[in-house]
Amino acid sequence: MPRLRLQIQVDPDAGDLPVGRPQIRRWVTSALSALSADAELVLRFVGAAEGRVLNRQFRKRDRPTNVLTFDYELSPVVKADIVICMPVVRTEAAAQGKGEREHLGHLVVHGVLHASGHDHQDDEQASRMEAREKAILKRFGIADPYA
Repeated sequence: MPRLRLQIQVDPDAGDLPVGRPQIRRWVTSALSALSADAELVLRFVGAAEGRVLNRQFRKRDRPTNVLTFDYELSPVVKADIVICMPVVRTEAAAQGKGEREHLGHLVVHGVLHASGHDHQDDEQASRMEAREKAILKRFGIADPYA
């Protein structure tokens, strides 16, 4: 069984999370379940200001975004930092008529899949990644986020 070292950081500007750390760990573990490699991940929940700075610095977009994945290594150990901007999560969830818990679950899984080598740069990659996301989220009673 692969080993997971997970560090969860919650910046005060992120506000309260709609789930506890055990649920976040379950989402991460489930997203990594197809891997045979160990993983060392930092999952950081931030406010809008930090989210904006990181998005501007690394993606040249001057606004906060929902999730950023910084993948450093895939083998022999998956190593990555995943940053989730909670104000964006809340705004998107409300706009899409979803619960914060469900939207956060999707973004955690999405970020972890990026960290483990999945991408959506073309239609074929996107289709595979989305199918994986849907299957993982279904295990947690979360509806298809793309429907």
